Amino acid sequence: MNIESVLIEYLGTAIPNKPTYAEVPAPSNGEFFVVDKTGTETTNGLCTSTIAIQSYADTKFRASELNEVLIDAMGGLMALDGISDCKLITDYNFSNIAKKQHRYQAVFDITHY
Repeated sequence: MNIESVLIEYLGTAIPNKPTYAEVPAPSNGEFFVVDKTGTETTNGLCTSTIAIQSYADTKFRASELNEVLIDAMGGLMALDGISDCKLITDYNFSNIAKKQHRYQAVFDITHY
């Protein structure tokens, strides 16, 4: 299972008005999400992937609001076949000051098979 593809498709349905990408699009304006797998551990045939999802917006406040929408949507992820757990590890302001991009990042551990 390619967990990034599953998440991009799921979030496209769960949050239909905000696109979700595997990388920052060019040009990178407006409101969107980016999914990034940062690691995977496999035990007894179950994979647990650590996933960072960035919420991009034009203001820091709006990015924080999108982050909350994302976290709420991720609560429904376990309804999908092949997903057995989804835990929020942390979330925080992750703005890129050099590029003047406002974003928040939420990090999840997702167990899948």
